[in-house]
Amino acid sequence: MSIRVCLAGATGWAGSALAQGLAKTNDLNLVAAVSRSHAGQQLGVVLNQPTLECLVFATASEALSQPCDVFVEYTKPAVALDNVLQALAHGAHVVIGTSGLDDAAYATINEAALQAQRGVLAVGNFALTVVLLQKFASIAARYIAHSEIIDYASDKKIDAPSGTARELAFRLGQVRASTQTVPTEEIVGEQATRGARMAEQQVHSVRLPGYVISIEAIFGMPDQKLILRHEAGNGAEPYVDGALLAIRKVNTFVGLKRGLEHVLD
Repeated sequence: MSIRVCLAGATGWAGSALAQGLAKTNDLNLVAAVSRSHAGQQLGVVLNQPTLECLVFATASEALSQPCDVFVEYTKPAVALDNVLQALAHGAHVVIGTSGLDDAAYATINEAALQAQRGVLAVGNFALTVVLLQKFASIAARYIAHSEIIDYASDKKIDAPSGTARELAFRLGQVRASTQTVPTEEIVGEQATRGARMAEQQVHSVRLPGYVISIEAIFGMPDQKLILRHEAGNGAEPYVDGALLAIRKVNTFVGLKRGLEHVLD
């Protein structure tokens, strides 16, 4: 039987690419879409993809009137938490592609998922190169105490740091707190220039024209350093395969898991 999918953010940059990817599968069926600006239209007409016959709804609550197995959240941080909780209340598993949710929101989601006995897979960035960076950085953190994260994005990106940077900080924090030879509170001058302390990691965000999404995990030791860097291009296609995998695998566990590597093997 095919997996019924509801996609919130179906006409956005990443969501529309995922919708096109869903249309090419045989085991996934897009039954409802959410896009306030295109509510009431057929998604196939909006995206010029005739095989997408589902209706576009203005809100997640309206879209969830159509029974689905997996709800994909690809909207904005301001509405993502409410959308996820509604989907869980309707009995759907959830895949989160929206970035910018904090640890408190994830704690709330995990509690709701456990109560509903449903799985939630929060990825934020489905690109394989990001998954590998997170893995390699987690390994490096075991051996190198000093590290910092630098998050680069377009000047139009409103959330800082990015969801990818937040997730990387969370992963490294699970390994150890990064060491600061001079703690931020002892800095002479503008302490804010040392970045923000998140999950016991030092995080910096750069927002400039010319960037799409890039992230660096920098590890330092005396007379040597390790730099792990991911750079994204302008297209959303690199995120599709990972999102499709997440949709297929999110029903294999209960509760919240953060990161695509949990379902890779």
